[in-house]
Amino acid sequence: MTPTHLPGQVAISEQTRGTTPGTRSPLEHFNTASAADAVGTLLTCLHSVQWAHRISDHRPYPTLDALLAASDEAAYDLTPEDLVEALAGESLPVLPESAYSAARMALSAAHAAYEIRFGHTFVICLDDLPPSEALDRVLEAIRSRLTNDPEEERIVTADELRRLARGRLAEVLRGARNCAISPNGAEPGKSPHIPPQ
Repeated sequence: MTPTHLPGQVAISEQTRGTTPGTRSPLEHFNTASAADAVGTLLTCLHSVQWAHRISDHRPYPTLDALLAASDEAAYDLTPEDLVEALAGESLPVLPESAYSAARMALSAAHAAYEIRFGHTFVICLDDLPPSEALDRVLEAIRSRLTNDPEEERIVTADELRRLARGRLAEVLRGARNCAISPNGAEPGKSPHIPPQ
């Protein structure tokens, strides 16, 4: 049976039920922000101007999942030049204060070897990994990836950047995603231009 609506009655969509009148979700803020603010927010997730403009230009997004799918698609289309730009905005994950000095030295040496071989910073997404396991995972990944040839490593690096961007974007717009420590030393999503709700 089709529901009938009386004059003056407004149907409330299932998506808007449960929201407090007058409040806007972070996704709504993103969808309605100025292009400059949206791009600025996106650049905190991945430092690629091309990627940020492509996502911003296709607003509005109906759901966070749709936005994350667009993020993935745009990341898959990064050119080698875009990858260089994005990598320039990355640095090694920050180790916890409790990490011992030998671990810091081992990570520094492994990263130096990686940079010499590939010419850029090592990146890895540590989504959903307990902080206590981060150091071992990073060291293991650097050592393993040092055996890649440059083209293999370019593909792996591009995928890690895509995963980092997705996790950071989810953190900024949802606030519930536990993305790993941001490689730029800041917690993901802590410096968005769009105010969280």
